[in-house]
Formats: sequence, C-alpha cells, structure tokens
Amino acid sequence: MSDALLFTGKDWSFETLQHIHDAVEVVGKGELGLDTFPNQIEVITAEQMLDAYSSTGMPLLYRHWSFGKRFAQYEGVYRAGLQGLAYEIVINANPCISYVMEENSATMQALVIAHAAFGHNHFFKNNYQFRQWTDASGILDYLAYAKNYIAACEERYGELEVERLLDSAHALAPQGVDRYPRKRPISLSDEERRDRDRREEHERLYDDLWRTVPRGAEKTKKSIDHQRALLRLPQENVLYFLEKTAPRLQPWQREVLRIVRLIAQYFYPQQQTKVMNEGCATYCHYRIMNRLHEKGQISDGSFLEFIHSHSNAIRQPTAHDPSYSGVNPYALGFDMMCDIARIVREPTEEDRLWFPEIAGRKDEMAVLKEVWANYRDDSFIAQFLSPHLMRKWRLFHIVDEEDAPKLKVEKIHNERGYHDLRRGLAAEYEVGRHAPDIQVVDVDLAGSRKLVLHHRVFSGKLLDVVDAALVLRHLTLLWGYDVLLEEVDATTNEVLKAHLASPDQ
Repeated sequence: MSDALLFTGKDWSFETLQHIHDAVEVVGKGELGLDTFPNQIEVITAEQMLDAYSSTGMPLLYRHWSFGKRFAQYEGVYRAGLQGLAYEIVINANPCISYVMEENSATMQALVIAHAAFGHNHFFKNNYQFRQWTDASGILDYLAYAKNYIAACEERYGELEVERLLDSAHALAPQGVDRYPRKRPISLSDEERRDRDRREEHERLYDDLWRTVPRGAEKTKKSIDHQRALLRLPQENVLYFLEKTAPRLQPWQREVLRIVRLIAQYFYPQQQTKVMNEGCATYCHYRIMNRLHEKGQISDGSFLEFIHSHSNAIRQPTAHDPSYSGVNPYALGFDMMCDIARIVREPTEEDRLWFPEIAGRKDEMAVLKEVWANYRDDSFIAQFLSPHLMRKWRLFHIVDEEDAPKLKVEKIHNERGYHDLRRGLAAEYEVGRHAPDIQVVDVDLAGSRKLVLHHRVFSGKLLDVVDAALVLRHLTLLWGYDVLLEEVDATTNEVLKAHLASPDQ
C-alpha cells in the first residue's frame, strides 16, 4: 500500500507536485471525463499571494495606487492573524494558471490541484458565459499589452494624469460591461495588432459626431435625430459610450477606457457563476480525492486532513453565527451538485415529478457536465433547486416591509412554498440585483451637451446619495460637460430623484 502513495507526510517537492497532477488527471479526465485547458501550476509565497489578491488575481496588470492600498489592507489583517490566505488562485486562461501556496502541505496541494486545475478549469472552458465573453487564449497577451500601454502613457503624459483617468475609469467599471451577447465573442488576442486601426476609427466617429452638431439656425429636428442615431442610445455600457463619443478625450485616453472596459468584461461571467463555479470545483475535488484514497494513493491521515479542509469550505453558518455573511456559495453549489447526482442515480417519486428529464438517467457526470455548460447561477437555482434540498437547508422567505412592525414569514419549505422559495433564492443571484441598471438615454446635442442617464429603479431601491455623487463626479470629468442622472421607476417611468453634476464643481 505504501509503495502506491503519492506522498508521505506533509513535505513535498516539485517532483511530488508532478506525480500529484498526473494522478489527479487520471481520475479527473480518465474517469470523470473532465474537459480542461492545459495546466500551468506555479508555486508562490504568502506575499505573492497577497499581491495577487490586491491586483484582482491577475498575473499581469498595470500599476494603480488602489492595488497597493488593498495589499496593505490584506497584509495587515493577515499578519495580525485575523484572516488566512486562499490555498490557491486560478486564472481563466489557456493554459489555465493555478497559483498554489508554498506553505501548503502535500495533501492541500493535491486538493487545490483537483479543485482549481481540473474543477475550475473544466468550468472555465465549457460554461457558455465564459465561452461568450472571454478569450482564454488571448487574455495574457492582452494584459501584457495593457500594462505596457499604460506604462508608456505614464511616461509620456505623466503618472498623475494617467492615475486620474484610471480613477474615473475604475469608478465606472461596474457600468462598463455588455450584459447581452454580441454577434461574436470579444477576442483579446489581436488587440495590439488592431490598435492603430481602432484609434483611427475612434477619431473618425468622433469627428463625424461632433463636427456636425448643428448650431444656430441649422438646429433641425432631422439633424438632431441623425446625431442621436449615431450615438446608439440608449446605451447600457457607459464606458463604451464615453470611449466612443466623449468630446474632450484624447486618443490615448479612449484606449485606456477600452482597456479597463475589456478587463471588466473579462470578469463579468465570474460574477454570474460564483455558486456554479465553486460548486463544480468542490464537487470535482471531492470525487477526485475520494477516488485517490480508494486507490491507495493518499493515506488515511492525508484523507482526514482533506476532509477537515473540505468540511470547513462547505460549512454554512446559521444567521446567529458571528461568521455568517449570507449563503456560502461553496456550500450551496456543492450540495446542489450532490443532489443532482442523487436524482440521476436514485430518484424518488418526488424527484421524478420535479425533474423528469434527468431523474433516473444513471450517468451523473453526463448530466452535471450539461448543467455546468448551459446555466448561470440564477437559472441554475431556478431549474435545479429541489424540494429535498430546500427541506435539508430549512429554507424560508422573510418579508421585511419598512412600515410593518414585525417581520413576516411569507413562504416555508412545504408544498405551497417550494416554487416561490426557489424563485426567490434564484432572484437573489440575478445580476440586476447587485449592479444598478444605469443607461445613457440622451445628450443635449443642440445646446449644452448635457449627458442624461437613467437608473431604472426596482422595488423602490434608490442609489446611495454619497456613492452616486462620487461616481457622477468621475463621469463628468470624462464627459467634460454637465451630467444628469435621473432615477426612474421601472414600472411607471416616474422620475423619483435626480442628481446633477458639473465638471466645474
């Protein structure tokens, strides 16, 4: 038995890592049928992990003061012993890059390779959100291009000028993504080659748009309508709109906005698939580590170490627990994957009624791979959260009305409440719940060039006044003229509140 062990004790070498990777690959690809990018595994120190935290986990990125600020915050908390570090960080790239901590034990290296290099890797390569929005083969080349371009801008125009532009671009990054697919995926690999042509096109559009703004007696409705058509309003991607049409931006400034916008778009699928992504990776590492133990490739002691770490990852604190911070995506994702596997293998009559298409199909990996490929968090929960799991989690729906003296339990996990509970939890993962729906709707082309935006308000949730003022300040700096943000009821179109900002303020 001991001759078959991949490692003994906690120590490991790079040769050990190679043996672990190869053994995990045999199970992950050979037995589970995972489809992954080639793997690139890099061992890093605690300080390098902190640095990766601060720069959004990317291996290459331009400089900005906010990254250093985050590094200082994370380092202070870590050195004080108030928070540990992640065992790994994985990058959606081709090859898939997994950073593993040098402080990890051999068991933890096996776990994170199974989790990141095969679980996350399979999800990145196959889920439709990532296939639509990201270019895994080109992201590293594009990050290198972005870093070099912004460094060149700092040298030519001054660090302070570039820093101010990045401050404004970062503030608007949440409104710098397209939420609906284009006709073809955005390709990042050829951005440097297309840079010259793109800037020429920007200038052509800029000239055509603003040179022909009518003045004086020439202000006709027909010409104004023509200019509005060129602006393609309404426009949900605010950074895209500014990049293309802001009157006072220089070509290099437009390219910096484009860089921030494309990087924000790269992270967009991850915002929509947190539960599924972590659920997929956790389910895969659980299956792989159990199989390695069954084959005698990890010892009983190592398996207990794995179970301890795994149990901590999928722990769901109760609402009264000091560590409670909402639904743990690892816990919900893993439980749903296990529940789907149960329904496929050993369905009950209730399962057959709720999930006739998958109940009893026997091949759980085939079903799970279909699920991982074709859903995002909200649709996944709306489709596959079962009554069995709702009872296990003891889910219930509380209504908190502002004028009501008490909280009201609206739905519980029973026959009458299952559908509503599932819809309610799925709605919590809709992108619109966390990112406000703000669109550019008009520009005063005939006069002041004031930019008008609408925030579509759902359930009476207005923007925070302080945050709105700060973001509007950055928006006016980029636009160069007055900006009006109106908060409009999504149902009645009634203007509930208005925010006006001027670049002179």
